[in-house]
Amino acid sequence: MKTNKEKKEILRIENLIVKIGEKIVINDISLSIKEGETHILFGPNGSGKSSLIKTIMGFEDYKVVQGKIYFKGEDITEIPIYERAKRGIAIAFQHPVPIKGIKLSQMIDIIKKNGFNKEYWAEKLKLKEHLSRDINVGFSGGEMKRSEIYQILAQNPSFVMLDEPESGVDIENIKLLGEVIGLLLEKNKHIVDRKKSGLIITHTGYILDYIAADKGYVMVDGKITCSSNPFEILRNIASNGFKECIKCLK
Repeated sequence: MKTNKEKKEILRIENLIVKIGEKIVINDISLSIKEGETHILFGPNGSGKSSLIKTIMGFEDYKVVQGKIYFKGEDITEIPIYERAKRGIAIAFQHPVPIKGIKLSQMIDIIKKNGFNKEYWAEKLKLKEHLSRDINVGFSGGEMKRSEIYQILAQNPSFVMLDEPESGVDIENIKLLGEVIGLLLEKNKHIVDRKKSGLIITHTGYILDYIAADKGYVMVDGKITCSSNPFEILRNIASNGFKECIKCLK
């Protein structure tokens, strides 16, 4: 029987240093995520968490000055965003932006993969009435987050990055989002049968009430200061804040 140890590496980052302008925002980070795994990234505001996932996605402002990013064994360090998306990488933003002139339904029709049940997932995410509206225009915080997940589901990526999916969302929406993100990451399947992987940024840790994560990291000042069981990390942060993690930098 196939074990988790035999699963393929889906993402590998080696000694990554990244600048925005002249400022270093990622400082010598290395990590590895295997097929079917979900990793959690903790850290105080401004620690570089969002910069890391935007670098993985290929945003032009984030200049890699050292290191490599490998996806499914391929060096993607220099390829553009759309090529990374075609290979199966997706991202959901902490603050989704409104897009005037494009209906949510139109966007889904453009990006959906074969077999995506547009009506089912719109009903599941309580977005049926939003299909005819411009993307995120006039949406509440919870509606924007549900819209982002809806679009990612349509893309059917093999690796998804979520930037604080619980931020600005009420308890009811967190529960729904947590359930659907769990399905997106195939948490309903046996661990050896999961193919989809994820990297989730969280500041509060609320998403861990709904997502069984495999590994956690703490990021401070552009560096990963520790990695361990995500639930243990969250308990330590809840008790001591990030001050213990900051000590590890000294």
